[in-house]
Amino acid sequence: MQRTLRITEIFFSLQGETRTVGLPTVFVRLTGCPLRCQYCDTAYAFSGGQPMTLAAILAEVARYKPRYVCVTGGEPLAQPNCIPLLEALCEAGYEVSLETSGALDITPVDPRVSRVVDLKTPGSAESARNRLDNLDCLTSRDQVKFVICSRDDYDWAVSHLIRYRLHERAGEVLFSPSHRQVEAAALADWIITDNLPVRLQVQLHKLLWNDQPGR
Repeated sequence: MQRTLRITEIFFSLQGETRTVGLPTVFVRLTGCPLRCQYCDTAYAFSGGQPMTLAAILAEVARYKPRYVCVTGGEPLAQPNCIPLLEALCEAGYEVSLETSGALDITPVDPRVSRVVDLKTPGSAESARNRLDNLDCLTSRDQVKFVICSRDDYDWAVSHLIRYRLHERAGEVLFSPSHRQVEAAALADWIITDNLPVRLQVQLHKLLWNDQPGR
């Protein structure tokens, strides 16, 4: 029996976030998510989508001749066949990243994948879902992201950065201002004042295209 996944969209654009920001990337957006973050900008991926076989997904990705592929959601790991999809993309020679909420176990993910783990702040309304055991599994290939909704969120993120030594465990720690909740310049000032070992991340796709789906 062929493996299938439920897919919301596959599209080619510039990466708007993470260490490969600005680079042409194919995005494979899986359908479904067990979380309901208050700032979510992809609620359209909570349901619906179309079933696609693993072979069909790989063929669609190959059509764009990319170097970089990002598997995102929703929450990709909510679909068990995400794991073989990630492995197949790596075997095809792509540089693969996975955007995950951090609420599910990341240990089964192929070690060639850069796991972008979103550690949910209290302002997300989903911080209770953080699977902190994931932090013990981080490597230099991985990235940890905090979406900052307020000064309290920033302080919370700093405390977790220090407590779990995230800048030593992961290759990148990303602090991102929640759209329309925290000004990027304010977050930049806080990071500079505290001289944090983190990267300020703004969402390039929102600056360029006002966050239109499929761009």
